[in-house]
Amino acid sequence: MVKFFQKNIEPNKKLRIAEIVILVLLILGSIISYGVGFTKINSDVGTISFVQSMEMTRDFEMEDYDGEENAMCDVTYRAGDKELVVTYTYEEYENLDAKTITGYEFETSDGTKLYFDHQDVSQAQAQQEYQEIMANQTMPIFNFANASLILVLSLLIMMLFSRQFTTYEKSWFMSIMVLATIFSVLFPEESANGVNGIIIMLLYLLDTFLNILCELLISKQSRYNFLVSVLVEIVEIAMCVVLMYRFATMATTLFFWLPIDIISFINWSRHKDENEDELTVVRRLKGWQEVLVIIGIILWTFVIGYLISGLDIATDFYNNEMLETAIIYIDACASAVGIANGLFIFFRFREQWIAWYICAALEAVINIISGQYVLLILKLGYFTNTTYGYIKWSKYIKSHKEEERLSIF
Repeated sequence: MVKFFQKNIEPNKKLRIAEIVILVLLILGSIISYGVGFTKINSDVGTISFVQSMEMTRDFEMEDYDGEENAMCDVTYRAGDKELVVTYTYEEYENLDAKTITGYEFETSDGTKLYFDHQDVSQAQAQQEYQEIMANQTMPIFNFANASLILVLSLLIMMLFSRQFTTYEKSWFMSIMVLATIFSVLFPEESANGVNGIIIMLLYLLDTFLNILCELLISKQSRYNFLVSVLVEIVEIAMCVVLMYRFATMATTLFFWLPIDIISFINWSRHKDENEDELTVVRRLKGWQEVLVIIGIILWTFVIGYLISGLDIATDFYNNEMLETAIIYIDACASAVGIANGLFIFFRFREQWIAWYICAALEAVINIISGQYVLLILKLGYFTNTTYGYIKWSKYIKSHKEEERLSIF
């Protein structure tokens, strides 16, 4: 193991020292950020003083509850830039007719404004509300802390396996991760379905890191991409569960991608390049096969989209039923293209890159609609690496025309 790392570690001493310095700075930055964040969240609310009462108007655009009776429904009331969120049971929400509410404004000793739907506020209630506000304010800090740790892991991989990657590949990988870090700070994710936005953002960052590493390994025709892909599937299933969305993708991931990753690893291991053990032999698809795939994708999109749109699944990630239905059909199409992509990868067909282009474009649409701007960095990585991978595979196929023309596997 030691010899392996000695053989593959960054050979340029100055660059290696610079990487180590950056690693240390990132670790320190992460630790400090965590310290600042937890200090703020756990700080005491202190004394609170009543400021005023006001009439606040219900924001109906934030509501789209049609779910189970056990669901808790958040209703937002506003008065200018002042905001009050009141949580009702589904039964209470169903009987809620009032368009306005009397809100009570309090101020803490540090100037933080707290809003309640009653005036007799206990210290415990004030502390809880204060902590929620502090949690929202410190989201960028925690996002930076989490992103820094993932950047540390990214840089470690590029440093320890430096000889396995070209300068372009290392630059591409780190650029995507740095951009993801910046976006995670600039565009913190809101909480959804009772899960804090910090956790959701951490899942986004992990998804980005694992996906681009996986894509990079695929472009290099490395069978080890499938081992990373298993981790990708686990993270993406967690995202679907947390956000309660994209159930077509979740089902596809669970019942297709996880098994196909394992089977593909075995299949790719059986088709190593004769000259380079780390490479897998790849090839191209025939025209009639492409037509069948396109027909299958269209059928899958409409059938699965129709079935899932009929399910009564409550989520507060979207506030518009029509938007949610559109996402369902786009997701169904993305899952269909994803299945085609998975099969192409299994059979080592170059066309998997084309399928991935389409899938990335569909997912980018979902990300834009959903406000998942950090994941757009991942899609940028997809588009650039897909082009790179397609060119690499095409060159390989052109130089190995005579090999494995008749073998389906």
